[in-house]
Amino acid sequence: MIDIISYICIGLGIAFWFWGTFPLLGHRSVLFKLHSLSVADTLGSMSIIFGLLLKIPSEWPLLLLGLISLAIWNTVLGYVLAYCSTSELDYE
Repeated sequence: MIDIISYICIGLGIAFWFWGTFPLLGHRSVLFKLHSLSVADTLGSMSIIFGLLLKIPSEWPLLLLGLISLAIWNTVLGYVLAYCSTSELDYE
């Protein structure tokens, strides 16, 4: 039963990865495209890591570290990109 849930999580993660690429083809702004891609990519990656956590419970410290760092990294990167796109940078 755990194997089935693990494969469902991994499949869901891959589906999120592909779902995040579809807004790139639209006519929206670059920031909307980037936001959609980063949210779907984060959810997909976290779902895959959770599926691996169910499949390989002996590696829980590394997989938990991967989940936490993925959540923090993608959140901070989103804020940095949004700041860089809205502020004027002085290049002296």
